[in-house]
Amino acid sequence: MARDKVASGGDDITPAPNPAAVPRNELRDKATDFLASHGAGESTFTYEEERRVLRRIDYRILPLLLGAYFFQQLDKSSLSYVSIFGISRDANLVGKQYSWLGSILYLAQLVMQPLAAFLLVKLPTGKVIGSAILLWGASLAIMSACTNFPSLLGLRFMLGSFEAMIAPSCVAVTQMWWRRSEQTMRTSYWNAMNGITAIVGSLFTYGLGHIESRVLFKYQIIFLFCGLLTVCYAAVVLILMPDSPMEAKYLTEREKVIAVERLRANQMGVASREWRWDHVWETLWDFKTWCWFVAIVAISGGISTFGSLIVKDFGYTNFDAILFNIPFGAIQFFVIIGSGWAATHWQRKGLTIAAVSVLPLVGTILMLTVPRNEGNKGVLLFGYYLVSCLAAVTPLIYAWQAQNTGGDTKKKCTSAMVFIGMCTGNVIGPLLYDESQAPLYRTGLISNLIMFALVGGISAIIPFYLMFLNRRHAKRRQELGKNAVVVDESMMAKNQMENSKAVEIEEVSRRQKALEEDNALRDMTDLQNEDFIYVY
Repeated sequence: MARDKVASGGDDITPAPNPAAVPRNELRDKATDFLASHGAGESTFTYEEERRVLRRIDYRILPLLLGAYFFQQLDKSSLSYVSIFGISRDANLVGKQYSWLGSILYLAQLVMQPLAAFLLVKLPTGKVIGSAILLWGASLAIMSACTNFPSLLGLRFMLGSFEAMIAPSCVAVTQMWWRRSEQTMRTSYWNAMNGITAIVGSLFTYGLGHIESRVLFKYQIIFLFCGLLTVCYAAVVLILMPDSPMEAKYLTEREKVIAVERLRANQMGVASREWRWDHVWETLWDFKTWCWFVAIVAISGGISTFGSLIVKDFGYTNFDAILFNIPFGAIQFFVIIGSGWAATHWQRKGLTIAAVSVLPLVGTILMLTVPRNEGNKGVLLFGYYLVSCLAAVTPLIYAWQAQNTGGDTKKKCTSAMVFIGMCTGNVIGPLLYDESQAPLYRTGLISNLIMFALVGGISAIIPFYLMFLNRRHAKRRQELGKNAVVVDESMMAKNQMENSKAVEIEEVSRRQKALEEDNALRDMTDLQNEDFIYVY
């Protein structure tokens, strides 16, 4: 929670009196009713108790998110894995039909994002995630029966429609269970499954690709295996994933209170289950929403779909191309985790994104300028691996927009806008590449080069707008009789919270504030809530 700073010349410090409550007509968050029934938000807890609850959350919720994102990435990447085993030949694909199989999945996700946002507000989150995994796993398994372009296109569209739920669901769950200071690393953890998928998926493909069958093509074997594996995991999620901290059966009542109470610092709300159109309109005219939209469009492209083909055209065999994707995945994993740590440590996501975007920029230049001959295979592969660092930008944008958005409906709608941008980039990206451009793929690579430069530039500009919003909120707090300068507890490390004198004094102030007067759980947007602090 944003804590007022208290100046003091000695040990006896009296908290500043709370301003009179300003009449509001906002709906209350479900967490407000929960806390009201458990002591009206007056519960206190120790640092050790909070750490214990956080561990229980990390051990239950985080592994489920990791698995969900792993299978989502595995299943949609299966097209890239089977590309080198002749799916174009076996399914009689011609022209840009393979490219359209890559784009249609993201087109489906784009179309389904508004519905995904609505369902995540209105329905239990855990059930939504589990059902989505079950349905897209079944779609992939059924895709193994497809042997022509129309049927493959239809099932890829279904796969994308159900997968549209998972990324916004992961963002919503991260917002619902962790403080803002904890969200960047948790977002990096589940997004780092992209790298793990590249490793595991490459090994799966390497093994399954050696199966010789008179009944099934190699791509059908891979689709069937991945689809059935996903269906099995869906059952695990449906059983173990709670819908919210208030409804987590695996926590005791006191642990639920602590889990909810610690989120008041976020000033973002937890869950309202009420769809609010005023939040929707604010999302659309909020300038920062469009900044993140442009940034995510720029970082999304066709290299993921054509990656295996690009490596193959460096002069490697089919199976070599698969194995060389393993270091690609390992680099993604470590860069995602490392950039998440850097952004958390220095609390500067904009600058971190700008710095990381330089790496794929350099890699693309190498792939464009280095001649394609036997002696340069290592340099070209190094450039390809540098491009893999672009995966670190996506989770940082996910976390950045999530940490700077308040209000249940607005959070879901802003995430939907970001994912629409991601889908837009991924629809356009594969179409910039064409197998007829092999082995250079100049059009696609030049397009990606421009986009990587754009994402670095816009990410360096966004923090200045967030600074402007913080100054505007400070002025508004002053007008309401509050302190203009506040301490953002939600972005403080645990040891800082434990040792901070200001936070200790503010604990008294918080307990004196009635739950109904606290903006944290009033389902207010970040622009409406003057106590909301934007992070850079």
